[in-house]
Amino acid sequence: MTETSQTVSFTQMKDGTKAEYELLAELERPFHAMTGDRILQELERQGQFTLEGYRITRLTHGLQAATRAEQEGADIDWIVGALLHDIGDGLAPQNHDRMSAEIIRPFLRWEVSWVVEHHGIFQMLYYGHHYGWDKNARDEYRDHPCFESCAAFCERWDQSSFDPEYPTQSLAHFAPMVREVFARKAYDPEVIREGVVVGLPPLAG
Repeated sequence: MTETSQTVSFTQMKDGTKAEYELLAELERPFHAMTGDRILQELERQGQFTLEGYRITRLTHGLQAATRAEQEGADIDWIVGALLHDIGDGLAPQNHDRMSAEIIRPFLRWEVSWVVEHHGIFQMLYYGHHYGWDKNARDEYRDHPCFESCAAFCERWDQSSFDPEYPTQSLAHFAPMVREVFARKAYDPEVIREGVVVGLPPLAG
């Protein structure tokens, strides 16, 4: 690799030099900085297709969940988590909850990532019995500190957000929040706060 080169010379990672890996780290910074915009592009793509059999798009479902979270006074982590809880559905429909969680995990509070990762099994409470599944499968997490948060997330913001008549905020409304969250330092302990459970905001009245 020469001083002016913008590409590495190695064809196997084990042959790379310190200078080459420093170059790669520098070149990757702009790509990392655009993560929020790529997330927004994926959400826009999800707005092009109606959820199979449902009356709304995948995007509208996420927007509606985020709108409910915001209206109830949730903080930015909960709002963005609600918006993105199904973002993995397009590429990983059988394990979208875990894929969605991995996308947000470096940038959102531990509690929110755990809820997104496990919301699929918690959602079975509402429909599992129709397929002959155990609708109470979530009970294996009954003693987990995030159990109540996940149960409330599903009840208040997820299972209720399939209404085409609900007054839902636009993607443009949430875009600054998405960009703010994904501009955070990845895995910052002050953001992740592992083991800390905030819970959902209490319902008014």
